[in-house]
Amino acid sequence: MLVLDEPFAGLDPVAVDVMADVLRERADAGVPVIFSSHELELVERLCDRVGIIDRGRMVACGTVADLRAGGPDRLWVDVPSAPVGWAEGQSGATVARTDGSRVLLELAPGTDDQAVLQAALRTGPVHEFRRAEASLVEIFRDVVGEVQP
Repeated sequence: MLVLDEPFAGLDPVAVDVMADVLRERADAGVPVIFSSHELELVERLCDRVGIIDRGRMVACGTVADLRAGGPDRLWVDVPSAPVGWAEGQSGATVARTDGSRVLLELAPGTDDQAVLQAALRTGPVHEFRRAEASLVEIFRDVVGEVQP
């Protein structure tokens, strides 16, 4: 069994790739590999199962897909000719982020994504309409919440 604490800390990108390959090889050979890391992009890429610890307690555990399944449905929608704020009034949708003409919408349970698409089309041509998968960083933030000083 390998138990490692922050095995990627201080490594340059080439060394990170080498370390990741070594850990994957060991795991593929049947060696249990457990490591802690704050580099969540690497954790997402390498790990079969993930545990999120907050103040010494395990607050979430499972595959990244399992952890994603617990979050809201999210859509990226890009309607360049839409008036500013067009998405604010969509029933069951909350604007989580704006990036130029793109908006990331979080849908309440039961919200019809096709109704959102129709609303977007009424404002002009839709250049993007796709589901957004939450990254492990976003899942971590959702599970842990805001850190209180």
